[in-house]
Amino acid sequence: MKRGVLARSRTLDLEHRTGGDSDVAIVDWDAGPPRQGRTVSESVVCRFVAGADIVAILGAGAAAIHLGASTVDWRLEGLVVVLGALLASNYLRLTGAYRFRHFSDLGATIGRALLAWLLTLGTLFVAAFFFEPITATNGPWTALWFALGAALIVASRITLNHQVKNWQRAGRLGELVAIIGSGTMAQRLLRGLNAVSGGPRILGVYDDDAASLRRRCMGHAILGSVDDLVRDVRLYGIDTVIVALPPTAEHQLVETLNKLTVVPVDVRLCPGEFALRLGAVQASHIGGHTFLNVIDRPLRDWKWIVKSFEDRILGGLILALISPIMLAIALLIRLDSPGPALFRQKRYGFNNELIEVLKFRTMYREQSDANGEQLTQRDDPRITRIGAFLRRTSLDELPQFLNVVRGEMSIVGPRPHAVAAKAGPLLYQEAVKHYDSRHRVKPGITGWAQVNGWRGETNTLEQIRKRVEHDLYYIEHWSIALDLRIIARTVVGGFTGHNAF
Repeated sequence: MKRGVLARSRTLDLEHRTGGDSDVAIVDWDAGPPRQGRTVSESVVCRFVAGADIVAILGAGAAAIHLGASTVDWRLEGLVVVLGALLASNYLRLTGAYRFRHFSDLGATIGRALLAWLLTLGTLFVAAFFFEPITATNGPWTALWFALGAALIVASRITLNHQVKNWQRAGRLGELVAIIGSGTMAQRLLRGLNAVSGGPRILGVYDDDAASLRRRCMGHAILGSVDDLVRDVRLYGIDTVIVALPPTAEHQLVETLNKLTVVPVDVRLCPGEFALRLGAVQASHIGGHTFLNVIDRPLRDWKWIVKSFEDRILGGLILALISPIMLAIALLIRLDSPGPALFRQKRYGFNNELIEVLKFRTMYREQSDANGEQLTQRDDPRITRIGAFLRRTSLDELPQFLNVVRGEMSIVGPRPHAVAAKAGPLLYQEAVKHYDSRHRVKPGITGWAQVNGWRGETNTLEQIRKRVEHDLYYIEHWSIALDLRIIARTVVGGFTGHNAF
């Protein structure tokens, strides 16, 4: 959907829920441009810039040593370069060169970075009077080093400033925040947030009593109930939800938090008596106010980046290795029965979005079940001869590495389920409370539930509940080590089993 069409559809939706008050929609979306993509993580950008500076300084030093004429041992010069990089790293932090708010001001960001680089030069110059090894390395190469280092630092700041402006135009800077509650506590909170310059972008207010309330609360539109908010998180990419309900409304607080567990969003709770019952929680500071972190998006910031690298790099390598096997399997399927080699099925992915999962076709084409309404059973007559073998060995799942490389799935994660899959007579969503919580991360080819034996048929409610229980454990305890452990267990014994058919 094009940007203009998407923005218009959002406006129409907000107008519908605010009684056709077009001014409401315009005010809220004019808080910033419609966002195109994920909100930029300031901490990730700052750490990336810090790493890039070290690489630039070391690279400039290596180039200067190679190009500059010197009779000194290059290893001694290299030691000085490493010392300079360490000094520069500390001076860059002391001068505030890694404060995100300065990146949008080209003069300020270049000035702070060059000041740190000059302080590094000055420190090494003073040290040369006291330490003979540093004095011995003085020569033309040092001037070349500092000139190259300054040029790389300035170039990186110009590039960064340009990128920050692109992010600003795309609306990707600053968290998009929604407020739950319209009472005294919420009004006091909104009054404080409105008074903060450069505070978070507030989409609007949500309250389960929205139908009986006025259209606005402290200048912000009341956009609907908490159920509407769950939908809006998926539609508009809301980053943070602040719950500002009175401490006496404990039951409402619990119900609200339960509803928000099914969407990938940070939930922050205004402190109150209810906070005493939450146990150990951390706090966040937004717009000069303190909030309790009661729910965190899984795999945020660096975790999300590491997981993405794991999937794309490892997934690409595995796909390259298994390509001959996949071609052979595809040929066998075509020879065994008429029809395509691949089977495509709509399943729920990240944030409840429908994705098209790829598998090798294991059933006769005319008996394929696109929605998964009838789960496979032992000796299922719909399964072909080669299909039975592929299912027992889980080789039918290999095409899903294409989903991984495309960014729709992960190698490790909760298995994606067909839209009409059932546990006994009930749909999975009906059988397990907060079932959608497993969709807060990308689905995987293998997962914690699968390597622990919870795969195959779900004839009883206990089977799907145990599967979801293991999926949620994985989400809450994710680490690279856990992923590698699951992959190892899958390779050793997870492909086959008495539940694989």
